[in-house]
Amino acid sequence: MHGPASPGWLLVALCAATGAYCLLRMRSDVEEQRRAAGGEALMGFGMAAMAVPAAVFTPPSWAWAAYAAVFGAAALRALWAARTSAHHLHHLVGASAMVYMAVVMAASPGHHGGGSGSPVVTGALLLYFMGYVLLSGVRLVPVTAGGGTVAWGDRPEVARACRLSMGIAMVAMLATL
Repeated sequence: MHGPASPGWLLVALCAATGAYCLLRMRSDVEEQRRAAGGEALMGFGMAAMAVPAAVFTPPSWAWAAYAAVFGAAALRALWAARTSAHHLHHLVGASAMVYMAVVMAASPGHHGGGSGSPVVTGALLLYFMGYVLLSGVRLVPVTAGGGTVAWGDRPEVARACRLSMGIAMVAMLATL
């Protein structure tokens, strides 16, 4: 997660932009858009915060516990929401991955990118998110842009692109863990 500065800043920008768009989606008239957008905004901003290069800012030791608590609560919310929509299972995996990364970072202070996580868990999460990225990319290809009458917060192709970019960022963060 905290590798070289340039890729770190690119991840920060990508995740923060995605989180900002998800906040815009929370203003949508479509209820399902609003419901999913909140969790995705949290994920985008959380990933942006975790991707800040360590040379610029090293979070205090308590910050990793705070990340784990926030994303643990998000995972529980996603688990509860998965009763009605299978899409929330992806949110559950994403929030759980953030908890896992926070726990790994808390267990190895000062050793950012030291590979101190479980290779099995990291590998399983990498496989999941690589598969998600490939599937999301395939789903995005046939989508055509909507007309000018669709609000920016309701454009399904942009929401899919945001989910794709967060998946790519998750792969990058897990690969450098």
